[in-house]
Amino acid sequence: MPTFTAFTTLPSKAQAEALGEALENLTPEPYGIGVIEIEDGSGLYEVGGYFTESPDVAGLALLSTMHDAKAFVISELPDTDWVAKVKRELAPVQAGRFYLYGSHDADTVPADSIPLLIEAAMAFGTGHHGTTRGCLEALDRLATRGFKADTVADIGCGTAVLAMAAARIWPVTPIASDIDPVAVDVAEANLAANDMAGRVTCLEATGFDHDQIKSGAPYDLIFANILKGPLIDLAGDLTAHLAPNGYAILSGLLNDQADEVAAAYAAQGLTRVEATQIGDWSTLLLSRPE
Repeated sequence: MPTFTAFTTLPSKAQAEALGEALENLTPEPYGIGVIEIEDGSGLYEVGGYFTESPDVAGLALLSTMHDAKAFVISELPDTDWVAKVKRELAPVQAGRFYLYGSHDADTVPADSIPLLIEAAMAFGTGHHGTTRGCLEALDRLATRGFKADTVADIGCGTAVLAMAAARIWPVTPIASDIDPVAVDVAEANLAANDMAGRVTCLEATGFDHDQIKSGAPYDLIFANILKGPLIDLAGDLTAHLAPNGYAILSGLLNDQADEVAAAYAAQGLTRVEATQIGDWSTLLLSRPE
């Protein structure tokens, strides 16, 4: 089945979301629409549509004009088994004591590691991205130094791999939340695949806006692997939900964004313990003084 894509960019989230909604009314109708913030520090948002037949070029041009977007770039993709392709190209990842792998690499798991099975079909964070790996390595360093968390929250959890990792090293039931209900379903599926059903509480929520998240506070450890803008917006809420002497592990940041995010949390009273880089991406480890 052929796949056609149409992508454009806009300067604001509100404009991008409005254009994404307008795409739903296009004929032929896209079978998928994505609206994301581009992770390059530009502040731009990308809107994409996916089609099983050639999209209406004139209709797309009209929509881009009406929503003050750049002209759509339309492409036809080759017929590819993307899951098989990802399986071939995504090798297992060692992040401290944690070993992330797909079922096709089950025979490679080292005996002295903590294995976490994340299938190629499960999007939202397989561990290969520098941000997820950076968070896992920060967690490993914390645990190696003797830190132990009794309460953990993973905000913007994606696959919930960070929450699962915490639950594998400590007798804790983390809360893992995501704004995307599909991500919550993926998280539940990953827990089942790892024989960890019930070991993590998965919730659909925006930031800390959920009764169970609020009632579980304060947290000894909070993960937030999202993007610069949402991380800055969450600085006050995250600090309010973090226990004295607790830690926050933040990522989703380009290297040149880390200082700005750290400054936003310093203004709330958190201290930067370390900042690490993997490729273009940074991970921050912050602490809340007693």
